[in-house]
Amino acid sequence: MSGATIADAVRVGRMPWSGLLALFSAAFTAVMTELLPAGLLPQLGAALGVPEGRAGFLVTAYAVASTLSAIPLTALLRGLPRRPVLVATLAGFALFNTVTALSSSYAVTFGARVLAGVMGGILWAMLVGYAARMVPVERRGRAIAIVSAGITVALCAGIPAGAALASAFGWRTAFLGLAVVAVALVGWVLWKVPDFPGEAATVRVPLRRVAALPGVRSILGVTVLVLVGHQAMYTYLAPFVAFAGLGRTSVVLLVFGVGTVAGIWVTGVVIDRFPRVTLVVVLAVVAGAMAVLAVSGGPGWAPLGAVALWGAAFGGVPTLLQSALVDASGAGNADAATSMQTTVYNAGIAAGSLAGGLVLEGAGAGALPWTSLPLVAVALAVVVAARRRAFPARRS
Repeated sequence: MSGATIADAVRVGRMPWSGLLALFSAAFTAVMTELLPAGLLPQLGAALGVPEGRAGFLVTAYAVASTLSAIPLTALLRGLPRRPVLVATLAGFALFNTVTALSSSYAVTFGARVLAGVMGGILWAMLVGYAARMVPVERRGRAIAIVSAGITVALCAGIPAGAALASAFGWRTAFLGLAVVAVALVGWVLWKVPDFPGEAATVRVPLRRVAALPGVRSILGVTVLVLVGHQAMYTYLAPFVAFAGLGRTSVVLLVFGVGTVAGIWVTGVVIDRFPRVTLVVVLAVVAGAMAVLAVSGGPGWAPLGAVALWGAAFGGVPTLLQSALVDASGAGNADAATSMQTTVYNAGIAAGSLAGGLVLEGAGAGALPWTSLPLVAVALAVVVAARRRAFPARRS
């Protein structure tokens, strides 16, 4: 689809499905690149001649590089046309996944993972703003939901499929497959994704002023509260499942995953009409699920149902927060704003994992829901209070 055709589609309100699905696939590829090694640590360690613990640092290296690079590189690249930056990022994924697949040196693999993480930091700061600019304002939430669904599909289906591929044909084949997908995406983006101009230096809003725009700080604050609360519980779901006698962790994770898929689908349907109400409802459901898990005394349908509701509600949270941030910052400042959210998001994951670990060691698995509940409740209170700028009932 040409740029002119995209513009025509935007004017009449049609969804540019092919372009949005290319961005969906880019999100899918980034998540696969980041998390696939976590399920392959024994094979990676053996091939690279390091213990599994050091092999696990390959995941850490990607995450840290992504977190540290998102804001400065987004600021550096803001003036460039968007499509060439997206294409170069995808080409980077192809190159560094190829290096990972071919390398037998831990140092070389570690370096490739760091550089792949840099690509991830650039990509995550771009995708939401790109999707927002491809559609009219009244379709913005749905477009963001489509792109964000790439994350969910990667977590629920892609990672297990990648691990199965690695078991059948070797871990190197899995990374080569990711490289091939990234190369194909370069062609898809050039064919179907429109280009947009970068921000001219004369009109470019400094990052500090983007952060000071009304509503932006409230949205970033809610993001970190929700992520810390969610991750403190989710990271240590296995010990909680054992503590509560809920059966096999894999089954509970499947229930959560299915709920997440349903949640992001429902969110995509309602987000453009009821963004504020939807966010209030999903945060209230997450808080309620944590309360049920906190007071449940043992196995039964109630805690398992709470996990399903938690997954369904949380499935829509990232899309709702990203959409709110684009609305508050404006589509022109979306890359800068979402680079901040990328950093805050990863910081929330790290802080939640640390907090949950400390609670688990100090008070036991039964205290984990009690740790998450107040954080989600405060996030809900902020959303309820910040109704004018950060979380209005309707888009202006």
